[in-house]
Amino acid sequence: MSTAESSSPPLPLAGIRVVEFTHMVMGPTCGMVLADLGAEVIKVEPVDGDRTRHLLGAGAGFFPMFNRNKKSIALDLRHPRGLEVAIRLASSADVVAQNFKPGVMKKYGLGYEALSQLNERLIYVNHTGFLPGPYEHRTALDEVVQMMGGLAYMTGRPGDPLRAGTSVNDIMGGMFGAIGAMAALMQRAATGRGQEVDSALFENNVFLVGQHMMQYAVTGQAAAPMPERISSWAVYDVFTLKDGEQMFLAAVSDAQWNTLCLAFGWADLQYDPGFATNNDRVRARPRLLPLLRERLLHYSSKKVAKIFEDNGLPYAPINKPEQLFDDPHLNATGGLADITLTDGERAGASARTTLLPLRMDGQRLGVRQHPPRLGEHTEALLATLGYGADEIAQLREQQAVAG
Repeated sequence: MSTAESSSPPLPLAGIRVVEFTHMVMGPTCGMVLADLGAEVIKVEPVDGDRTRHLLGAGAGFFPMFNRNKKSIALDLRHPRGLEVAIRLASSADVVAQNFKPGVMKKYGLGYEALSQLNERLIYVNHTGFLPGPYEHRTALDEVVQMMGGLAYMTGRPGDPLRAGTSVNDIMGGMFGAIGAMAALMQRAATGRGQEVDSALFENNVFLVGQHMMQYAVTGQAAAPMPERISSWAVYDVFTLKDGEQMFLAAVSDAQWNTLCLAFGWADLQYDPGFATNNDRVRARPRLLPLLRERLLHYSSKKVAKIFEDNGLPYAPINKPEQLFDDPHLNATGGLADITLTDGERAGASARTTLLPLRMDGQRLGVRQHPPRLGEHTEALLATLGYGADEIAQLREQQAVAG
């Protein structure tokens, strides 16, 4: 499937082959980023499929979200012939990405040391819980590193740590893996040699909270959890309006404060000496915010949105994820693209997915290939590796491959 005209210039990573031995979110995100940028990304799945194809609840969207623009080959790595195919495929790659526990890939002869002997130009991206060190053999999850890395503390209220509402470390860890892969490709162009790249959940999480660590280093004061933080701006909060709707409203400069007061006709607040400057207003928040809350209760969300929009003031409705499918900006700017679901009760149905949040040469990076069916490309990929029809049939009979 192609969403671009055939005359479009090639994508940045066209001609790059990526083989991924990945599951869940972190590793697949790396492959998705490289695939969206034009690489041929081949997902190696066990013969019974990536288990994220069949997850329930919060995991139900993992496979269709993070595996578009990829090919699927189904191999039994425990079978000698299946492993032989995997090694041949991996050694043909520019990039191999994996996110299994330390030692798993090495056990199969698919670690960097073994594969780099077959292809010295290979770039090998490990997605792990921790970079090498005292924690490296711990089992990590996004929630684990959010708890130990300070993010859950910063997100929740005091005494009530709370994980962020999405897989922030898995997704960003995969993005950093892709950044490392692209940097290594650039370096390979100069040196002719590949290298091993490591991206880790815990270190990603620490990078995310680095601003709060630096706040402590600069001020000597520990950062308070976000719900209890001392805001840098007086008007920077969620307010309840007349119709019961909630809206985030902000005025982050003296100019915006004056604009806000003029727009609503609040001269008494504008000229109150206790609210003269931003820092005055921050110190006076216990008095100011109740005044604003009481006044805003008389305005509908539609009216407040119009006033803030017309005056260039920051505001936001409190949207739920499912509401974003109808967001006029996302739809007008091509931020959503159609895919065909491959698994579960809705297999074969169409759904819309979110694209990478960037444009290149004025264009969004779209969906060229629906999330693949299990082993959809097994036969075609085996042929590119030099296997003939009889050998492919034999591999199927031996149950070393599927699809």
